[in-house]
Amino acid sequence: MAEQQELARRQLEFAAHIRDPAHRPRPADVEERRMAIYRDLFFNNLESLLAGNFPVMRKLLANDHWHALIRDFLVRHRAQTPYFPEIAQEFLDYLQNERVAQPWDPPFMLELAHYEWVELAVSIGEEDADPRDTDPNGDLMAGTPVVSSLAWNLSYRFPVHRIGPEFQPEGSEDEPTHLLVYRTRREDVEFMQINAVTQRLLQLLKQNPDWTGLEALTRIAEEIQHPNLRLVLDAGRRLLDDLRERNVILGARLNREF
Repeated sequence: MAEQQELARRQLEFAAHIRDPAHRPRPADVEERRMAIYRDLFFNNLESLLAGNFPVMRKLLANDHWHALIRDFLVRHRAQTPYFPEIAQEFLDYLQNERVAQPWDPPFMLELAHYEWVELAVSIGEEDADPRDTDPNGDLMAGTPVVSSLAWNLSYRFPVHRIGPEFQPEGSEDEPTHLLVYRTRREDVEFMQINAVTQRLLQLLKQNPDWTGLEALTRIAEEIQHPNLRLVLDAGRRLLDDLRERNVILGARLNREF
C-alpha cells in the first residue's frame, strides 16, 4: 500500500509540473533535460490538436497569446475524457467556465470557439433517428417532419461565420446571427445563414416532435401576425422541402404498428 501511495504521489508531482512548470517544481529525481522532453512533447501535441480544432482562432491570436491560452487551459482545467476528439469540448468548457478574461481576448472569442467546435461535433456525431421510422418522401405538411440530430440551428451575438483575419468586429450586432450547421448525405459538414423564421421553424419542430409541418407553420403565422396564412403556408412548404433536400429534415415520421 505504501508503495502504491508513493507511486501515486510521484505521478501527481510529475503531472503537476507538466501542466504548470512555472509554479510546480519538477520531480527531484528527474533530470532537467529529460523533463524538458516530456514538457515540450505534451504541450506541443495539445497545442497542435487545438490549433486544428480551432483554426480561425489560432490565426487571429498572436503566438504568445495563443500559447498563453493553451498553458492556462492546462493549468486550470481538469479534463473528464482521455479521447482526443473530445478535447475540443473540454477546451470549450474551459472558455465558458474557467477562463479569466485577458485584455487581448477578442470579445467574440467564446462564440467563435463554439462555432468552430460545432463543426467537429457534427462531423463525428452519430445519427439517432431510426431510418425505419421515417419516410424520406413523406408529406411534411400533413405528416410529422423528423429533424436530423446532426442539424444544429444556432444563434450568436456576433457574425461568427464571417470572422477572420480581415474581419474582427469589436462589438456585437443589433440583431442575432442565425446559423444552421448540418451534415449532408455525403457526410460533409455545411453551414448556412438562416433567417428568424427558419430558426423558429426548426425550434418548434425540435421542441414539439409530434407536430405536423402545418401546425408549426400555423403557429409561426400567429406569432408574426401575418395577415395571409396561405402565403406563410406556401412559403413554409417550399422551406420544408429545401431543408429535406439538404438532409436537415430526414422525412416524415411513420406511424408503425407493432
